[in-house]
Amino acid sequence: MLAGSGIDPGAVLELGSPRGSSDAESGNPLRHAVRLPPRPGRRVAWPAWVPGSVVEALRAAGVAAPWTHQAECAELAHAGRDVIVATGTASGKSLVYQLPVLSRFEVDPRATALYLSPTKALAADQLRALTALGIDGLRPAPFDGDTPMEERDWARRNARWLFSNPDMLHRSLLPRHGRWATFLRRLSFVVLDECHTYRGVFGSHVALLLRRLLRVAGRYGARPTIVLASATVADPAAFARTLTGRDVVAVTEDGSPSAGRTVALWEPPLLPELAGENGAPVRRAAQAESARMLADLVVEGARTLAFVRSRRGAELTALGAQRAVAEVDPDLVRRIAAYRGGYLPEERRALESALAAGDLLGVATTSALELGVDIAGLDAVVVAGFPGTRASFWQQAGRAGRVRDEALVVLVARDDPMDTYLVHHPQALLGAPIEGCVLDPSNPYVLAPQLACAAAELPLTEADVDGIFEGTAAAAVLDELVHDGVLRRRPAGWFWPSAQDQPAAAVDIRGSGLGQVAVVEADTGRFLGTVEATSAPGTAHPGAVYLHRGESYVVESLDLETGMALVRAATPDWRTDARSTSDVEIVAVRSHRDLGSVQVFFGETRVTTQVIGYQRRAMDGTVLETVPLDMPAQTLDTRAVWYTVDDQALGEAGIRAARIPGSLHAAEHAAIGLLPLFAICDRWDVGGMSTARHPQTERPTVFVHDSHPGGAGLAERGHAVLGRWLRATRSAIADCECRAGCPSCVQSPKCGNGNAPLDKAGAAAILDVVTARLPRAEG
Repeated sequence: MLAGSGIDPGAVLELGSPRGSSDAESGNPLRHAVRLPPRPGRRVAWPAWVPGSVVEALRAAGVAAPWTHQAECAELAHAGRDVIVATGTASGKSLVYQLPVLSRFEVDPRATALYLSPTKALAADQLRALTALGIDGLRPAPFDGDTPMEERDWARRNARWLFSNPDMLHRSLLPRHGRWATFLRRLSFVVLDECHTYRGVFGSHVALLLRRLLRVAGRYGARPTIVLASATVADPAAFARTLTGRDVVAVTEDGSPSAGRTVALWEPPLLPELAGENGAPVRRAAQAESARMLADLVVEGARTLAFVRSRRGAELTALGAQRAVAEVDPDLVRRIAAYRGGYLPEERRALESALAAGDLLGVATTSALELGVDIAGLDAVVVAGFPGTRASFWQQAGRAGRVRDEALVVLVARDDPMDTYLVHHPQALLGAPIEGCVLDPSNPYVLAPQLACAAAELPLTEADVDGIFEGTAAAAVLDELVHDGVLRRRPAGWFWPSAQDQPAAAVDIRGSGLGQVAVVEADTGRFLGTVEATSAPGTAHPGAVYLHRGESYVVESLDLETGMALVRAATPDWRTDARSTSDVEIVAVRSHRDLGSVQVFFGETRVTTQVIGYQRRAMDGTVLETVPLDMPAQTLDTRAVWYTVDDQALGEAGIRAARIPGSLHAAEHAAIGLLPLFAICDRWDVGGMSTARHPQTERPTVFVHDSHPGGAGLAERGHAVLGRWLRATRSAIADCECRAGCPSCVQSPKCGNGNAPLDKAGAAAILDVVTARLPRAEG
């Protein structure tokens, strides 16, 4: 039974679903359901080195004794070993670092610790939980963008445990490390919470930022122990080694108890009365389906979270559920709410308390309730669209279930190749290992600004380059920085030339490094936000509809030189889609495999794109107008994986010359949609191009490239698992019910050519040719 609701998970799955077969032909949207049995917890005695006062405080907070993984990890950290704990949601990872830090504080009144989290909200939650323990002498303090200056000064002079984030470490603490000398000299522990979020370009920046921190701390005589907490990820020790530059021990066997869960995979039905782009069939939206499910569960009395991908989506899902329950029981409307980033802290706290207390039954939320916020033990979780990674899915699913009660988790598939694949291949989600986090600290576009920041903090030495920044790539980047006049080379090392200016302020660790375009309301001068300079021509071109916090605007002008887009508030009944051209130049081949009629490559490429116009479309997808634009071409030096197929093999597969462009194009789209299954990323982190004859390969060619300067390791990961990746892509195309191609298989929301031409059958045939020549065991 669902806790407190008196209903069976199996019965809940019948809500709105016809009984009987679960296959596609039956019309039943339930594609698969499995019950995961409960797991008992395993406790051990408190470690002998934990002071009695700490044990008493933790017992008073409800911790009777540590679980096995908590004790194992804490023992390693107490002994000075760098350690990562990678276990499930609500497994008590906070205790892993609380035990060694609090114990060190008891025996060394001068010791300090630094806690870093990817979000301010998570750091605030951890700080609140620590303060509630009531242990004397902790002196914890927040240090983030919301901390008033007088409180920052107090923290610098007095705090023993600082709760911050990578952004503040980068922009404030390290550039002014002299003012933090006392804190850094006594630094005993660095805690990295939810470290699996440090991936891609952001993760690469954070990896180098940590090396900067450890280098500066070392100059003050400190060598802090690093404790990392993560959701379950593949090979956490290797990931932590790349992130920190140190050898890290991994603890992955979860000793905490887990409730029994029924996990259901749900594919909304096709809507025969609607047609999408180029006449493609359309499914009922995952967001609308999730709103209906949320309403059904609330009516049944089940406390439920519905995870939605966007802030606007969370608001609309909550509103849809409220409207649905109003028809059944108007009193239930007030027990459904939305929760997302952008709310005031007091609003978030009120919602969290109401959900924990049972006053709220249903909450539609973004991933804001995925990371660390202390909400667990719910009756059900609805996930509106695969969140991008198995790690995130299990993080969200882990919010459901109390130890002695059953829980329900439903994944509602979006119109997307990844979601289509997963609901038809449940073993890829329920039985597969968690993905590995991909990051590349050697990316020169990340290394260059980070090395400049490091030199501004303390002159860089040869020992720093070889030991801390790991050698060859850093040395080559330093030579370029000297050549460009950014740094100066002297016998003692590399120096930042200005004693006044600090480069950190100009380095965006969460962006591409190529700058931002400010979005400003023309009538009021109000600053609305920013978009990446690389994506601005496609999303903030003149005439584009720009959405900000649920409000719509139309772009009046875009000036890339000044970095400003002027917009005006409007509520048009149409949307815009940019149209662009793309070209990929092969710069250097790093790997090549000759498979006869198929050739596979990985290497460095230069991608040139140009937005040439946009289409205004009615909400049903009808093209109202095509408007030409004259936007500057943009180049991106990055890395790509690509394959070629010779014309004879395509002919033997039944693909005549006229079908080759559409077949390649469809195969490219589908592959981009499936790459996140093998590398933690979003489809927007990668791009692609296909051509019936590339001037350099002289063959039909498909490219998939990283969308970040220098690459983010995603194409390289795709190259490493190419066989599994393309076989999964082929299956996703075959499993889709549509006849000629739709968003669930080969259409892409980011296509610059309006999803034309596309040949679904031809894509499947091409992938058959390629995968037949790839080793079955590859990846």
